[in-house]
Amino acid sequence: MSRRLLVCCVILLAALAAPAAHAAPPERHVVVISIDGFPAYLLNDPKLPLPTIRALAAAGASAEGMHVSNPSVTWPNHTSLITGVRPEKHGVLFNGVLVRSGAGSPVALDSKRDKADLVRVPTLYDRLHQAGYSTAEINWPCTRNSESLDDSFPDVPDNVEHSTPRLRRELAAAGILSDETDASFRSLSIVGRDDAWTRAACHVIRKRKPHLLLLHLLNVDATHHAEGPQSQPGYTAVAYADCCVARVLAALDEAGIRDRTTVFIVADHGFSIAKKALKPNVVLRQAELLTSSRPGKIDTARAQSFPEGGIGMVYLTDPATREADRQRVIELFSGREGIAEVLTPDQFAKHGLPHPREYEQMADLVLVGQDGYAFSGSADGEEFVVPQATGGISLGNHGFIATNPKMNAVFVASGAGIKPGVKLGLIENIDVAPTVARVLGQELPGVDGRVLTEILQP
Repeated sequence: MSRRLLVCCVILLAALAAPAAHAAPPERHVVVISIDGFPAYLLNDPKLPLPTIRALAAAGASAEGMHVSNPSVTWPNHTSLITGVRPEKHGVLFNGVLVRSGAGSPVALDSKRDKADLVRVPTLYDRLHQAGYSTAEINWPCTRNSESLDDSFPDVPDNVEHSTPRLRRELAAAGILSDETDASFRSLSIVGRDDAWTRAACHVIRKRKPHLLLLHLLNVDATHHAEGPQSQPGYTAVAYADCCVARVLAALDEAGIRDRTTVFIVADHGFSIAKKALKPNVVLRQAELLTSSRPGKIDTARAQSFPEGGIGMVYLTDPATREADRQRVIELFSGREGIAEVLTPDQFAKHGLPHPREYEQMADLVLVGQDGYAFSGSADGEEFVVPQATGGISLGNHGFIATNPKMNAVFVASGAGIKPGVKLGLIENIDVAPTVARVLGQELPGVDGRVLTEILQP
């Protein structure tokens, strides 16, 4: 064998033995904007000025509604949107981690947790990062300390502290943050925070042109809770969100990537008005299944209801009495005013929820509220059903079983790779992640959602 041939063989063998390098990601970009609490029924409400989002829908695709996951609350559904699976698999059931503290002890919620503590499956941004794509999120839930995000400003308590240091420094230098502390950021109104998060997203777009950017806005949700959807303040809040979307589109133009970008406008849940509050912990206290020594305090609990808006998650904490307590709770609440149904573990799977035997954060029973009623966690007082204000709950609520059509969320897709003028019926929010992946030239194995091929150009 000649020396030249020997050298060629050595080079070839070395190349075959070396790990395969990632192919360069395509010059495509996706921006997913979640407007928290934007119901599908508002998209075509004639009282609502929505020029930017409706222009995106006219130029692309929109759905009659997007069916959300149970529980129909913020963190679980933002996780469904970017994993392609429901809470039964991804594990996020609350805006935090539900902690069982032992027999007879009340349960509690811990929101100061990392993504690794919350999400049990790979996310869209995990897959993209692994494939060499650049990724960013602004105020997206369940992302704290993720190693798969190049820029992160997470939706979590102390979110400035947990932002990626590079981004935090840049935002302070640009005046988007007044300083690098959570105290100053918390002093802003919710409208001021939406403004800061929008400016932060625009900054990341202009400076780094990420392949994937996730942006979550909160003012609509806060306003709908306080004032109700389709109220004057509610319409104003959604109109402001439309202005925020316009600013993001302008940033894409300034970055020179608008023609290569696909924009998705989504939400985590819809909204309903609840004028009556349900207080199951009062009933449980009266049945001596929990104790409360002073207002606002639950001391012990063999059975406790944790409120999630339109449902109450009931935890049975003492293994020695669990089965007897389960039957007692079913008897106490079946057929009562405001209770549509008491779900038992054998019914959880059909609602996309895990079994408590397999996942300790899951409740042992679920109280399903009727429309117009929402749950309070208070054990104070003597009445089970009280007026909304007396019960200390908000006027606007979500968390209802996702088959309630008022929980359907908005869905719009527009821009690069999207067919114009497509009108969809009801889709699933677990369809978003695999569809975004396909737009970016990737696939998501193991998901339960489908690629919305009917909106994609060939």
